[in-house]
Amino acid sequence: MNRIIFYSIKKLIIIAVVLVLLSSCSSRWNNDFSERTKIALRDVGNKLLLSNQDSTSIILPVLELSPNKYQVSFSKSLSFEPSMIVAFMQQSFKTSQLPEQYRVEVLQCSDREVAYSYQMSADKESTIIPCTGRYLPETCYLIEVKFIDRIVGFEMHEILLFTILSLVFLGIGFLFFKKTKLVKIKPEKGASEKLGSFYFYPEQNKLVKEAQEIALSKKECELLALFVASPNQIIKRDELTKRVWEDNGVFVGRSLDTYISKLRKKLKADSSIKLTNVHGVGYKLEIG
Repeated sequence: MNRIIFYSIKKLIIIAVVLVLLSSCSSRWNNDFSERTKIALRDVGNKLLLSNQDSTSIILPVLELSPNKYQVSFSKSLSFEPSMIVAFMQQSFKTSQLPEQYRVEVLQCSDREVAYSYQMSADKESTIIPCTGRYLPETCYLIEVKFIDRIVGFEMHEILLFTILSLVFLGIGFLFFKKTKLVKIKPEKGASEKLGSFYFYPEQNKLVKEAQEIALSKKECELLALFVASPNQIIKRDELTKRVWEDNGVFVGRSLDTYISKLRKKLKADSSIKLTNVHGVGYKLEIG
């Protein structure tokens, strides 16, 4: 039972480590995506200001409104033709390797009304770019970008990498568990006797303790059967030799002691069981 608990804890620790590693990877990927998006939007803002012949105004900090939505704003008013922002976004996003599908809204700072918006898609038929060629009046604008093909927390290449890592860890875990898995022995057919933490199968000449089988010789099995039949009682040497060796040819005086010694070694895994020598009389199987 202790071994089963030990290996169960080991499995839980490995699973926890895998989850922590994957979570850590996800966090790093998300931070990287956010940083690349903010850099790209600052580049877009800079190009818009330069198109207004403005090289001194400040681009305010780019805000991450949600995992997929970002906002860029300016310290001064500006005016631009919509095709400019479309082109600037495409250039900067491509350089920063950002997703191709996103929605852009240009909001008026005063009332947050949408002054201009469009949608980009990898599929040209789904791309919507209205009203190009008309300059927006000079005023304060907020530009918001929302990525619409990105699963929250991951990009498509990140999902692929996440899947590969998961399969690798599962493969390692499978091999490890296969080596360390304990095989639970099914109940044996035939009569058995409970002996401390052992099961004694006299018909099959063996002892079973948890997942371990201990083979017994015919003589060891016959001796143990006598002791199991009379636990905590003294069995005389003469009775043991007569019952085990009577019909088996020549008996050597030390044979009994030798087999008793072998049995002791095989039963030592359970400290509650002792084969005690009662001097000058015989032996006794003591079961605590």
